[in-house]
Amino acid sequence: EMTKRRNWAPYLLLAPSAIFLLIFFAVPMLQSFQLAFQDADGNWTLNTLQRMFADANFHLGLKVTVTLVVLVIPIQFVLAMSMALIINQRLRGNSLWLYVYALPLAISELAAGLVWVSIFQQRGWLNSILMNLGLIETPIIWQSSESYWTLIGIILVTEAWRATSIIMIILVAGLQSIPDEYIEAAEVYGATLWQRVRRVMLPMLRPALQVALILRIILAIQVFATVIALAGSALTTLTSQSWVWSTAVQDDNMAAAYAMVVLMLSIGSTIAVLWLLPVRDEQQV
Repeated sequence: EMTKRRNWAPYLLLAPSAIFLLIFFAVPMLQSFQLAFQDADGNWTLNTLQRMFADANFHLGLKVTVTLVVLVIPIQFVLAMSMALIINQRLRGNSLWLYVYALPLAISELAAGLVWVSIFQQRGWLNSILMNLGLIETPIIWQSSESYWTLIGIILVTEAWRATSIIMIILVAGLQSIPDEYIEAAEVYGATLWQRVRRVMLPMLRPALQVALILRIILAIQVFATVIALAGSALTTLTSQSWVWSTAVQDDNMAAAYAMVVLMLSIGSTIAVLWLLPVRDEQQV
């Protein structure tokens, strides 16, 4: 009887989370899928999806979303790995560095966007510093709607500052789970820092890398408030288009169609990461 109770224990512990996900995620997701394949009168149709694919903003939103994902992920992983290696060295003042690195996690996406608006606006901190240093004579318009790549650049900087800490914390946990003997053995055999990172740390970090990559890609696909704060209507993403159709146009069916595309991209990217970055049984943490 005691053995039976132990067999049920994991399921009982998972039950509250499973119920929460079912009520607040699975059911709304199915309702969203239903709305995407219906018209305003509730009739089943593909017209909503056809309208979405024919919408010019859909193609622009998809382009911006994919561009941000492709560019921000490598930048953040390099930064996060560097930060994690510094934390893992256990130097004096280590806790202070961890606090500084993790500080952006306490700031919401919209608040982070507003912070960087104050930096990049025409009379913001960046232009003031550059003018005081004599590097420019007139303020640079960083948030110009005519410069696509400049807007992408400032959004990348903001996202890198705001969300790199998430990856860093996961990598720190992964690094601290690697036995010191492996690192010390590599040092004894004369491995450089880059060789230790490439040959020892990264292979053993694969489970943590997998989790961090999936999480960050999904968050990048769903980026919303940062783009709204920094670029306004000059740039649009799939999530911002869903918001526009839901609030400004009040077309829940089109909003659900955009949300469905975001969800499918998130699921597809998760499957791709699991396939491209498999974790062997002996690597499981």
